[in-house]
Amino acid sequence: MTKPVNSARGIAADVTAGRTSAAETAKAALGRIEAAKPLNAVVTIDPARTLTDAAAVDDRLRAGETMPLAGVPIVVKDNIWTGGWRVTQGSRLFADFVAPQDAIAIERLRRAGAVVVGIGATSEFACKGVTTSPLFGPTRHPLNPELTPGGSSGGPAAAVAAGLVPLAIGTDAGGSSRRPPAHVGVAGFKPSYGAIPYGPGFAEPFFGLSVIAPIAATVADITLAFEAMAGVDPRDPDSALIARDADDIAGPRIAFSPRLGLDVAVDDVVANGFISAVERLSASGLRIAQRDPVWPAGATEEAIMPLQHAGLAALHGDPFRQDPTVFDPDIARQIERGLSWSGADVAAALVASTAIANAFAAFFTEIDLLLAPTVPCVAWPLTQLGPDMIGGRPASPRAHAVFTPFVNHARLPAISIPCGTDAAGLPFGLQVIGRRGQDRTLLRAAQHIETMLRTFAK
Repeated sequence: MTKPVNSARGIAADVTAGRTSAAETAKAALGRIEAAKPLNAVVTIDPARTLTDAAAVDDRLRAGETMPLAGVPIVVKDNIWTGGWRVTQGSRLFADFVAPQDAIAIERLRRAGAVVVGIGATSEFACKGVTTSPLFGPTRHPLNPELTPGGSSGGPAAAVAAGLVPLAIGTDAGGSSRRPPAHVGVAGFKPSYGAIPYGPGFAEPFFGLSVIAPIAATVADITLAFEAMAGVDPRDPDSALIARDADDIAGPRIAFSPRLGLDVAVDDVVANGFISAVERLSASGLRIAQRDPVWPAGATEEAIMPLQHAGLAALHGDPFRQDPTVFDPDIARQIERGLSWSGADVAAALVASTAIANAFAAFFTEIDLLLAPTVPCVAWPLTQLGPDMIGGRPASPRAHAVFTPFVNHARLPAISIPCGTDAAGLPFGLQVIGRRGQDRTLLRAAQHIETMLRTFAK
């Protein structure tokens, strides 16, 4: 599959200058989506609506309006309200749901001139580390159709990696918009919690964790999208101000942690590729020291997973009791577990979540940026929840997700950028984690790191 002819920034410049139109750009994106149907990255299209929206952008330009995303085609994950579009969460329960309005982030992107060209696949309720759902089936990896792009934002990530659109919008409650980009070779950004207003939209099973997350081929395009979406909105009581001025990249104290201070398995190709990337960045002049976060006893993803299970059970327990077969079997098992957890179990998970957040907060009093792997392995067969082995050890179904969830519980910003590939050309990512509220510092640093890694790769 071909890469897009231009970046989001380049498309906006061309449309604004009249070298092309939003309508022509939208038609081209719809053609690419149609040609890529076997990928199953984009599960809903509405060409008439898309072309009407694109024509409206052209009209706004002719009227003299300036828009930073003029005519940029975007794919929006199938759990984010996009007004007038079918948005299903990948669930039979919402198969015919039409969003009554835009989420604030989508409203802001449209105001900035972006044009929605499709809805990107997600796992059911965005609660699974691979992208497959009862409604739409599996999304395939753009480099190998027998593999998964990961989840739950596999559709948006695959759409960008395959060149269908330059920009997609996902969500991230435990790594859902960092791991799939790492697996397909693009960038994915999880902002600080509250940096981008969340909703209006579906009730979330992830209480106080999920964020709107832009995915693009470059950090520059992610930054463009972030600036269009970020900022306080009174409709979201959790939306928060973030620092306006970015620090100089030469100033931040930067650490790297090969395993994020966890006793987890990592494939040799990822471990070696990560260390090689750190060495190249050190050679470019960045001052980087090895340092691991220190976690409280019992800090594991298993300790915090009751929050997700209980959230699912609270939202969907009644239809589960009526007919469990309506759900993806993997999601049904999570709901069943959620119904079995006691109040004390859920409270213990909240205690663990708070302890993880406090540990990360203490760590970031002494450093500004942390480099870690995004994933411990490359993509695996799409029929499996995870690879059978990682780092020579038998792997549990969630062993592929070890490096991302703690960041959500600490509500920190983090971005995954391409770091290397294995012998088969399958990508993996380097994760840059920052202090809460310092999203712009993080993005500026990530753009510098991205440039250095690409320079060394030539």
